Amino acid sequence: MPIEILKLEVGPWPMNSYILSCNETKECAVVDPGADANKILKAIQGMKVKFILITHGHSDHIGALESVRKKTSALVCAHSADATEFKFDTDLALFDGDELGIGSFGLKVLHIPGHSAGQVCFDLMDDRIIVGDTVFVGGPGKTWSAEGFITTMKNMENIVFKWKDETRFYPGHGPDGIIGKERPAYEKFVQKGWEDGLFGDVAWI
Repeated sequence: MPIEILKLEVGPWPMNSYILSCNETKECAVVDPGADANKILKAIQGMKVKFILITHGHSDHIGALESVRKKTSALVCAHSADATEFKFDTDLALFDGDELGIGSFGLKVLHIPGHSAGQVCFDLMDDRIIVGDTVFVGGPGKTWSAEGFITTMKNMENIVFKWKDETRFYPGHGPDGIIGKERPAYEKFVQKGWEDGLFGDVAWI
């Protein structure tokens, strides 16, 4: 059985927090404890929390970090760019290509900046990827400058839309998606082009 993904909607936005667990060993990781610490802690009862994985450092993704860290003593893992910018402590700095083990399974770290300088995704290496705010159903993650949007689109071309069509992605907000279903709208957007200086909330159509 592959690593299990449990999605929890937390906070008023809402935001997706994920529990990645190995049924064989009862070891797990919490991804993006954004809010509602008690809800997250209830979901991991009976499991050993090895890691708290942070896709990026925005407040809606780390709002319950300290509460979950205190209760679990798990290692907090994030890219140093976001840990520095958003001023939270980590136990393990993540870099592109790093691999982490959870029970009998592993995941690979993908550094995909744009939404934030330290935005990372967690590739479960079975055509499922936790993507944070990198990409959503219907468009890329929000950017804060024209330069950030250019970076995002380069990474869409060079990384995200190089993933196989059957790849299922799990974003920080909203429903999970499938790359092959997003590809036609993405390609149409790229073919059409966009005006100079574009950034912010952008949709493929």
